[in-house]
Amino acid sequence: MGATMDQMKMLNQLRKAQKSLKNEVVEVEAGDGAVVVQINGELKIKSVKIDPERVDLDDISELEHWVEDCMRDGYAKAQEIAADKMKPLMGSLGNLGL
Repeated sequence: MGATMDQMKMLNQLRKAQKSLKNEVVEVEAGDGAVVVQINGELKIKSVKIDPERVDLDDISELEHWVEDCMRDGYAKAQEIAADKMKPLMGSLGNLGL
């Protein structure tokens, strides 16, 4: 019975940690603020902002590059946050038979 209670407690902690990732938001920018992207710990894009005054419409490839940079860097940072938050719980998952 004790193992079952421990398993339930661990699963609840895991669910809480997953829920809290919604509130963890990273913000990255490129092109000196021309592009700003926010991504949460669930790896969902919260917002993408483009400053039209900093974008050269004659060089769209530069804007595309900035967007790619923001997405790549934002996802990497959000993944780090998620991993750090989940790491303490992951070692105990083996005890749950998962």
